[in-house]
Amino acid sequence: MSLLKWTRPLVLLTAFVAAPSASAQVDLTGMWNPQFTEDQPERIPGPELLDYAGIPLNDFARKWALAWAPDRLGLQEHQCQVHTAAYIHRGPLALRIWEERDPQTQNITAIHMYTSTYEQNRVVYMDGRPHPPEYAAHTWQGFSTGKWDGNVLTVHTTHIKQGWHRRNGIPSSDLIDLTDHFVLHGDAITHISVVTDPVYLSEPLIKSEDYVRNTNPNGNWLWPCEYVNELPGSDRAKVPHYLPGENPFMDEFRSKYKLSLDAVLGGPETMYPDYMEKLKVAK
Repeated sequence: MSLLKWTRPLVLLTAFVAAPSASAQVDLTGMWNPQFTEDQPERIPGPELLDYAGIPLNDFARKWALAWAPDRLGLQEHQCQVHTAAYIHRGPLALRIWEERDPQTQNITAIHMYTSTYEQNRVVYMDGRPHPPEYAAHTWQGFSTGKWDGNVLTVHTTHIKQGWHRRNGIPSSDLIDLTDHFVLHGDAITHISVVTDPVYLSEPLIKSEDYVRNTNPNGNWLWPCEYVNELPGSDRAKVPHYLPGENPFMDEFRSKYKLSLDAVLGGPETMYPDYMEKLKVAK
């Protein structure tokens, strides 16, 4: 048998092994809009004050949240504060996803995500580069690297600015570690996020949302946020807050739903189904 007959199959086999498997990745490109059938009250009208149930916050986060006053969002410094990558998928938005490919190999080097809310651009690097050192700059969307787990895009993000786990005062630190999973189902995407926060969470916080494909290219993609005076007459040298034991909303949420104070103040045990039994005893 000639040498050519041996080398040709070997070259083809090598190329097949070296190339990424087409079945190991899917095409997420396009325009997407979130559905709000999951956690709708929290995501659209917004969470009620002193509703920390289901969040594995620790004592430090709880003290921060109890000191937080809603008027703080009216300060000009906070009116246009961006949702971080770990929270931004919870709100109303339009999401555009597109690929960046190497012009020679046509391998995906990055996946870009543009979020209409706050006009945020997120780059997910797919070329195997490492994350920057701890002292590198933190941004609202952080630094992201991705990989394919079968047909699931898994994204690891670090270097995220301080934000919130729930927008009624529960803070997230600038040390959070975020893992996202994007799962395609035909014309729908399930997004699952897992956040660990060594400063404010006792356990990982897991959330999920669904997106559907938007075939209308003429949607609203801009977020023209402008600063205005929302708190006329207030002392701009002071940050709205409550001192320990002075939060006037302490009993509002729990009284409305007839819950115990321990339940509404959250913590890791409030995330699990067996906590329902404890609630029955508390009543």
